[in-house]
Amino acid sequence: MSLPVFIHPDLSAARTGEAFSFSGPEARHAVTVKRMGEGERLELIDGTGTRLTLTITATSGKDSLEGTVDSIDTAPVPTPRVSVVQAIPKSERAELAVDLATQAGADEIIAWQADRCVAKWDGKKAPKAVAKWQAAADSAAKQSRRARIPQVRGPLTTPQLVQELTGGRDGASSNAPTVLVLHEEATVSIKDVPLADDVVLLVGPEGGIGDAELDRLKEAGATPIKLGPEVLRTASAAMVALAAIGMRTERW
Repeated sequence: MSLPVFIHPDLSAARTGEAFSFSGPEARHAVTVKRMGEGERLELIDGTGTRLTLTITATSGKDSLEGTVDSIDTAPVPTPRVSVVQAIPKSERAELAVDLATQAGADEIIAWQADRCVAKWDGKKAPKAVAKWQAAADSAAKQSRRARIPQVRGPLTTPQLVQELTGGRDGASSNAPTVLVLHEEATVSIKDVPLADDVVLLVGPEGGIGDAELDRLKEAGATPIKLGPEVLRTASAAMVALAAIGMRTERW
């Protein structure tokens, strides 16, 4: 059975065979909620790929423990890297969309204020909403035993998204990214599209992507694709697409 996973903000001081302390809300969950104690083992991740296995030697109070570092590993960076641009769903489906995308391996999640989104992240609401999505990603990463946690950012309007897609990306590949937009009327299957080392996956809102908005995305380099004969809900579409990409590439 896999070990329980907890997030530690900084594992840089950890050394194999040496003592390491762990305190705070995550440690509280281990000590108080899961009632872990001396001799039990757990994993600590920092969200950027480092995974540390720890054997508990002592607990203190409700939110502190110490242990001996058994091993330290670094999870490889997935290839291709996949950024999910998720149109903001209604509140009851928003965190589910993030949870499922994280479980399926999304490397980044960008909130998209698409034209037909019912939910609106205006003013002060946006930072709180992004924080909720990040908390959902953190929780899903721990549950799925991921060492890398996708970072959530946004929201981007469609013009902002188009500008980012056409202005180049700062990161993962020297080649242009493959930009895929899921669309029920697309005729091209995801299995037939060449994939670069950097993939941007656009998931539209419950009401779909309008013709004018789709045209803007296509002009920015997006290819409309379909996943299969069924029309998926916005909360599950990214998960299914990531699974398809995983089967086609070295991610899986």
